[in-house]
Amino acid sequence: AGQAVDAAEEERAAALREANPMLGLRGVRLALLHERLYPAQAEALFTAWADVAATGARPELEVMVPLVSLPEELAAAAAYVRGAAEAVAARTGVEVPYRLGTMIETPRAALLAGELAEHAEFFSFGTNDLTQLTYGFSRDDVERQVLASYQERGFLTASPFARLDPHGVGALIRLAAERARRVRPGIKLGVCGEHGGDPESIAFCDDLGLDYVSCSAHRVPVARMAAAHSALPEPGENSGSAR
Repeated sequence: AGQAVDAAEEERAAALREANPMLGLRGVRLALLHERLYPAQAEALFTAWADVAATGARPELEVMVPLVSLPEELAAAAAYVRGAAEAVAARTGVEVPYRLGTMIETPRAALLAGELAEHAEFFSFGTNDLTQLTYGFSRDDVERQVLASYQERGFLTASPFARLDPHGVGALIRLAAERARRVRPGIKLGVCGEHGGDPESIAFCDDLGLDYVSCSAHRVPVARMAAAHSALPEPGENSGSAR
């Protein structure tokens, strides 16, 4: 890292020192306080797409806005992204095709899914944070100090960070999917989190008609097997008699 030229630059660098709290200044909130952040990121993304397209490839590009809880946040972020796309088109002559969406990580976002769907072409349910915020659990503390005791007492049969809670978190996902589809019937819906690699959680997502699950690389083989199993008909369903 280079040295700051003067005290003003040192102060600016200190102010932008990266932190990632569970709550507070992160996600879209950070971008709305530092208004050059999303335009710069989106312009770099669209410029890279234009460079790749010049080689003949046309990757599918999705731009996802994280940690939204207000429709106004998503609308403002969408305006930044559109502006960046227009700037790249004016400079390169390439109109980059992309879809804009958001990650549903807060209970409020799930409840206001219909309003968010007016701005978003896809949702990715960020189930790690959605679980933390729905339970009021800070994962760092709870996994270390609470979950083992709760499972011994029979309060929980599995960690809600490993297996999607169908009654609370799952209910929010179901409600959000219903409300979003009313506004945008073709909206793409999926799950991004460790739950995307758990067989029971995948079956729950399939039951809701979600389009995809995403998980850590080491869990992909299990996720593929579970998704294939979930897609198979139940024994006796749509099957003829063997003779």
